[in-house]
Amino acid sequence: MSTIQPNIELEKKLNKFAWVITGAVLLLVVLMRRVKIETSIDFTFLPAVYSTLNALTAVILIAGLYFIKNKQIEKHQQAMTASVLTSLLFLLGYVLYHFTTEETKFGGEGTIRYVYFFLLITHVILAAVIFPFILFTFIRAYTKQFDRHKKMARWVYWVWLYVAVTGPVLYFMIKPYYT
Repeated sequence: MSTIQPNIELEKKLNKFAWVITGAVLLLVVLMRRVKIETSIDFTFLPAVYSTLNALTAVILIAGLYFIKNKQIEKHQQAMTASVLTSLLFLLGYVLYHFTTEETKFGGEGTIRYVYFFLLITHVILAAVIFPFILFTFIRAYTKQFDRHKKMARWVYWVWLYVAVTGPVLYFMIKPYYT
């Protein structure tokens, strides 16, 4: 009987890479609010695309949970890999849009304004916080540390799902105010 050996050395290397990626992403997110790149290409179509990718991520995350609860491990792995990829594509579209397009202001008034900003603030903060933990959870599975993966995934999953669901909700709330 063969046992799966965790690859701790690979985890250490990948964790360092995950921190570098996290730092780069956070730097880009800060810069995209301050730096605008002039281009002749109109990227105003991107919010619909990256919001769809976020919604797709949420659906895939739910499928991934279903698969692991039903002991369909290979399908769970495929779903979680797909959710990381759709999140990566979301992030690329989001950053590209915000580097090239002026920010849209939410124009709603009254209670809906408070709801929007509550969702926006929690979405942004949780997205920033959860990003490295998504990578670390993925790395733990990839390096065959399934007990550690499971322990972390129990809470990372729900925060990631919240971020993936609130992204499209926020898009639909601000969509009427795009020029």
